Amino acid sequence: MKFILTVIIVIIANANLIYAQTYILTGEIGKFYSASSFSINTSGFIFIADSQTNEITKLDTLGKVIHFIGGYGWSQAEFDNPVYLYANSLNVYVCDKNNNRIQIFDKDLNFLSEFKSSSLNPQDYVFAFPTCVATSSQGDFYILDSDNNRIIKYDLNGNFRLSIGSYDSGSFILTNPKRFSIDSKNNIWVIDNSNLVQFDQFGNGISKNELSFEPENISIYTDMMFINSHKEVYAKSINTVDDTFKKIKFITPVDSEIIATAFMNSKLYILTTKKILIYTQSK
Repeated sequence: MKFILTVIIVIIANANLIYAQTYILTGEIGKFYSASSFSINTSGFIFIADSQTNEITKLDTLGKVIHFIGGYGWSQAEFDNPVYLYANSLNVYVCDKNNNRIQIFDKDLNFLSEFKSSSLNPQDYVFAFPTCVATSSQGDFYILDSDNNRIIKYDLNGNFRLSIGSYDSGSFILTNPKRFSIDSKNNIWVIDNSNLVQFDQFGNGISKNELSFEPENISIYTDMMFINSHKEVYAKSINTVDDTFKKIKFITPVDSEIIATAFMNSKLYILTTKKILIYTQSK
């Protein structure tokens, strides 16, 4: 019992540390045309998708360009509107939206493979115009199928496992899913219109809450969840009963449209269409 109470206290303390203080702008990196997504892997390298140039860029923490790939096309390492990317310790997964595929690269942006569902049978398992992708700690592969307003789960061999939020999901049916993220317990958290919808790894609906702001993107860092609108960033602990999101306070306001956020090493990274803003907690 004492151990459980200690864990709860640590969780609450970490949550308060993140959103009870104000943040100050301490750096800017990158120069993009129309950035659509970014992801930071466990080594601290930053990967950015630019939907205008159809390029993927790898930066170090100082903003130095390590490598980039892309250009318009449908061959390997070419893209037609890369709207989203996800990086883990080994690979980078890119939603090549208008080419109806996920392209997979290693951490150095060497092409590994592509994943299309058009060859699967039955055709009910096919996705089109993918807009979000992630892998779980168990090695499962999740894709947001924007054409059918659902999330499809595959194993890493490309075998269909289940459909999440589709027409047979009752009150948990998804009508306009924008983005999703997976927590350490492999629960799937989906932004659907103005709602935050939670599913377990088996596709069962757990909770559905309407947010008081217009959500655009979601990211999860250990036990903390961040959701941004185009103007503000909100945070909450996943492991507390309280479902209230608290708005992050910025001493130096974000003066551009917010595309996405990431949190690492006590720094909050904010992606705009043109650059990445780096915020740290004020003393």
